[in-house]
Amino acid sequence: MSPRSVRIAGASGSSADRRHAIADFARNHPRDPVDVIIADFMSEANMVTAAARKVDLDQLKASQPADGQATPTIASGYEPSFLLALSPALEDLAKHGIKLAVNAGNTDTEGLYKVVKQMVEARGLDLKVAWVSGDEVLSTVKAALASGQSPFTNIYTGESLSSWSFDPIYAQCYLGGLGIAAALSHGADIVLCGRVSDASPVIGAAYWFHGWNRTDLDQLANAFVAGHLIECSNYVCGGNFTGFKTLEQGDSWTDIGYPIAEISPEGKVIITMQAAAPGGTVTVDTCSSQLLYEIQGPWYFNSDVTAILNDIHFEQVGLNRVAVHGIRSAPPPPTTKVGITARGGFQAEATWYLVGLDIAAKARMLESQIRHLLAPHAAHFTALTFTTLGSAAPNPKDQDSATVPFRIVAQARSADALAPSHFLRLISDNIMQGYPGATFHMDPRLGSPRPIHEYYVSLIPQSDISHRVHLPWLSKSLTLPPPPKTHLYPPSQPTPNPPQTLIQPLPDLGPTTPSPLGWIVHARSGDKGPDANCGFWVRHNDEYLWLRTLLSTSTIKDLLGEKYSANPDLVIERFELPNMRAVHFLFRNLLDRGVGVTTTVDFLGKNVAEYLRAKYVEVPVRFLNRGML
Repeated sequence: MSPRSVRIAGASGSSADRRHAIADFARNHPRDPVDVIIADFMSEANMVTAAARKVDLDQLKASQPADGQATPTIASGYEPSFLLALSPALEDLAKHGIKLAVNAGNTDTEGLYKVVKQMVEARGLDLKVAWVSGDEVLSTVKAALASGQSPFTNIYTGESLSSWSFDPIYAQCYLGGLGIAAALSHGADIVLCGRVSDASPVIGAAYWFHGWNRTDLDQLANAFVAGHLIECSNYVCGGNFTGFKTLEQGDSWTDIGYPIAEISPEGKVIITMQAAAPGGTVTVDTCSSQLLYEIQGPWYFNSDVTAILNDIHFEQVGLNRVAVHGIRSAPPPPTTKVGITARGGFQAEATWYLVGLDIAAKARMLESQIRHLLAPHAAHFTALTFTTLGSAAPNPKDQDSATVPFRIVAQARSADALAPSHFLRLISDNIMQGYPGATFHMDPRLGSPRPIHEYYVSLIPQSDISHRVHLPWLSKSLTLPPPPKTHLYPPSQPTPNPPQTLIQPLPDLGPTTPSPLGWIVHARSGDKGPDANCGFWVRHNDEYLWLRTLLSTSTIKDLLGEKYSANPDLVIERFELPNMRAVHFLFRNLLDRGVGVTTTVDFLGKNVAEYLRAKYVEVPVRFLNRGML
């Protein structure tokens, strides 16, 4: 076991992240050393599209002539953006002996391995590349379903997979971090993974570096939380942060830096960032923001450990240095999450612009006309929505501030149902009978049908998974056994807080004034399948007494408004994190059926928090006098 803390750098939070961080960490190693770089490239959004690409490519290969002369025209299932990030870093990774673990394999990890191996060999570098398999489990799911071993109940909707109205084409489970640890312990320099959990590379790196055992649950739980704090890269350094205005000076918000987790042999965690980063910051608030974005309740599950978060809190211990305290541990569940992809049909959309006065009436006129024109074809649509985005400013200072987009979205099982003659042409043909100033967006590309994909989430026993690590330089593979000790948890998270009626009355906080909640309350939200989580926190203890009294489930439902609260499937779960001065909500079924098929523009659920922060509540004047966010 190493006597010092391992320093693990978070260099990517998605396939759309900037590409320079891996190379920056590697190049700056002499001044700001790190032991391992991790990078996250996967999400539900690119998992389903990569799954479809993988299936299409496999079918194309199967149909090729035996001589193999045909050339595939479909992109691979791995993430090509990773290769752009890796290429300029390779020499420095080799020079400084820095390890790298990523999940950029997506649905074709072996294919990515072959490409990376060629890159390494072409440069004459001595870098050993390992890859992890076992996350592809469609055959396992189908066999267990057919035998009656499991109904594969959807963890969001409660339906069984056999009653799902879509045909599964791919299934991918979430692996833990110990395969990564095994690869590193056998000499790997680069470990390529598919669908490991977002925190697994950090768990694996810390486990390897410190020589932990599977029974070291406290250490694993702390590494697990550290992994989720840094796996979204810039988020914990000031990205997507409601205190962003404090970062405006100089370069602090034009080039936000990337994080580093320091994890001791005992599992103590410090979150910091690149020493030479031009922008960003690591504070109690940025760490609170990232944690509240990730969690769904006080139990935080991973294939290797369960973290119990009731007492978690952060401490500022230096400039851009935050300590994590209060994490408790429990055994992992016997299952892990499995995501099942199906082809969901097609989507097309169009946008009009409403300007000036009578926006609501103009929207009503346009919607009634379009519904009438689409009526002969609407029976083939599975969804048809009309949404006014925003509102026009009174006495507008310019035409832009008086302009409101009006969005029309349709979905159907077949592309033909959304062909231009059935959708876009009819919408644009309406212009001559339209509202005053009727104008549609000139780019027709979104009006053509594009594929959408359904994503069904269930649980699969860890004992049914063949978690393997491939070590080509040793000409062998290792099989990782499931956890030796697990615990079966109830399906619902606990709500360990007293009913709202039992919360003690507030002391007199003086006069109040109607103000946006976000003037004094931080918040952060994000998607979890069809659900959205949303955490709120404040800066002072008396503000927390006020916040926890204010934000009951009934109040939050009122703040969500009629469009959300009229959803009969909406369920709100609430719990408190008093050491963080935080109240957390899980909004079940807020986002239709998930990121791939939701018709809302907030398909990632990240703007629910910002919407709620804009709502007016009675705020004590004394809080406002301390300074607004």
